[in-house]
Amino acid sequence: MQLPTSAGERAASVAVLRRAVELGVPLIDTAYLYGGGANEELIAEALHPYPSTVTITTKVGVTGSGDLSDWRLDGRPDSLRRQVDGCLSRLRVEQIALLQLHRIDPDVPLADQVGTLGELVAEGKAARIGLSEVSVAQLDEARAITDVATVQNRYNIADRTHEPVLRACTRLGIVFLPWRPLAHAGGEVETVAAELGATPAQVALAWLLARSPVMLPIPGTAQLAHLEQNQAAERLSLTAGQKSRID
Repeated sequence: MQLPTSAGERAASVAVLRRAVELGVPLIDTAYLYGGGANEELIAEALHPYPSTVTITTKVGVTGSGDLSDWRLDGRPDSLRRQVDGCLSRLRVEQIALLQLHRIDPDVPLADQVGTLGELVAEGKAARIGLSEVSVAQLDEARAITDVATVQNRYNIADRTHEPVLRACTRLGIVFLPWRPLAHAGGEVETVAAELGATPAQVALAWLLARSPVMLPIPGTAQLAHLEQNQAAERLSLTAGQKSRID
């Protein structure tokens, strides 16, 4: 998520990033959209040179400046290339470990967008690529063009619209990164949390982790306490009955 980068908040954001690595968080997800590259610069300030234990992933395919309302989808090949060059510079790397397409631009053929990312892999500017907010049909079309390592779609207890995409990723061995993973409908989640002496957010994450072996939730937080609570959710075990009640 977008971490605060103002002068008064920057030190706290750096501390969160460094603590995440200490806790063994395996992946940090950012994007050009998050502050127009400001979060990429923040991550480099906090973690470069990057430990081998963590993957830094960023996203391109949206351009603009200022408020989010001024940004637009932009999957034109020449624009994607410019965006990636900017990401490489801000992250201080020669190769992006995982380069994701933030959204598919409906005004540009999917083959042109995914094909450009595949070319960037061949050129060594990215090690692997991922997609975000795609359907099963779009995933299949993209995979016919190049390898797809990850899919990042919104998915949580309260919103399972992309259940078919999760099933496809599970079958294909593609890592699934659910964004907004902490959302839940309350009620039963809170009851289960009380039973386990956990927070509802931890139960939401534990439910996701039990959902599929390819699941890698990306909960965002700007607070150390919430970061540590989120990470502790991987040690939380739900019974079959508890999972059934949440389902």
